[in-house]
Amino acid sequence: MEYRRTAVIKLETPEDADTHLRETVEQFKYCANTASEWCWHGDDGYHVTSKAKAERGLYDQLREDTELTANLVQKGIRQAVESIKSGVERLKNDQDTSRPTFTADTAIYDKRSATFHRDHVSLSTPDGRIECDYILPDDADVPPTKYVTDEDYEFRRATLHQRDGDWYLHASMLKVGDDDTDTTTGHRTVLGVDLGVNQLAVASTGRFWSADEFNHWKREYEKRRGALQQCGTRAAHNAIAGVEQKEDGRFEIFLHRVANEIVAEAVEHDCSHIVFEDLTDIRENVPEASWHHLWAFRRLYEYVEYKAKEQGIKAVQVDPRNTSNRCSTCGFTHDDNRRGENFECQECGYQNHADYNASKNIGLQYLRRRQNADDGGAPVDVRLNRGTLNVSGEYDLPASSEA
Repeated sequence: MEYRRTAVIKLETPEDADTHLRETVEQFKYCANTASEWCWHGDDGYHVTSKAKAERGLYDQLREDTELTANLVQKGIRQAVESIKSGVERLKNDQDTSRPTFTADTAIYDKRSATFHRDHVSLSTPDGRIECDYILPDDADVPPTKYVTDEDYEFRRATLHQRDGDWYLHASMLKVGDDDTDTTTGHRTVLGVDLGVNQLAVASTGRFWSADEFNHWKREYEKRRGALQQCGTRAAHNAIAGVEQKEDGRFEIFLHRVANEIVAEAVEHDCSHIVFEDLTDIRENVPEASWHHLWAFRRLYEYVEYKAKEQGIKAVQVDPRNTSNRCSTCGFTHDDNRRGENFECQECGYQNHADYNASKNIGLQYLRRRQNADDGGAPVDVRLNRGTLNVSGEYDLPASSEA
């Protein structure tokens, strides 16, 4: 049974909308072509096929060069990376190819850059949002009306394009409640994420997000508040409120950036789930964490949860017991395995960063939970820095690589 539908929807464009949409697709093409040029030549002599690397290298520049929203800029970069990947595969097969170029008047929208209604859509443009009504067949049983007006289907993303002077949306729709259709009975690949004080987050792919910036500003703002509190004046009290507002804003921006990169890491490695430890008793599990850290952990999870959902990825939490002192290679569990940030298994001798070992165990916790499910679960792999760790505890790695 199929649950995904594609609907081609003609748009009724209000006055001046055509100009706004043309500017949108022009800037979107600029993002895609700039990314294609950068990725094709590479910054180190090699083609760049990593979406995360491309975004890190180009995002700030393209946000300055265009008036597109962050989401549209990211979509332009990712479209280029996908084309670069295809070109690289052709080169590997000794087929002629050249750098991809983008000339079609298209732009890719999802629910962050567009609001899809049953009779109209609100689209982000460089000049703000515009609303366009749908032009649909009157017969409710004829596509695309059949799916657009059916509350059982929801919009996931759409490609805006122009044909013969008219604008259309090629919309991808999913039956409500069937988000997990592909992952409930099919194969899953999960990204484990460990949270900590020195390393804010560590992914099972080996990607680290340092907490140095967070900790630095936490100390700085504590000093500023302390100095103002000693004054004891009304003016100082008002200044404290201003300091706290700036502090919240800085930390929110930082956590949004980390959340975006975690989700990008999951997208890059085709993960269906991002797995965190259960945050209910996080204070007991990370006793050295301050209330700032505990707040950051919960806020980071919230951001990842909704950002991941927009990419069709689910964020989940698992029981954190023994994830810190269990060996992710042989399963031997002992308190002596971990010493600060160093992990060395007393049984098999496996050594690695303790938080990286924990991130793999967090992914494995989800694996075990799925295998113990009433329905037998589904095949689950934990994504590593190279290859995957499967349900049998075996690494599926490229030749001559190590996890």
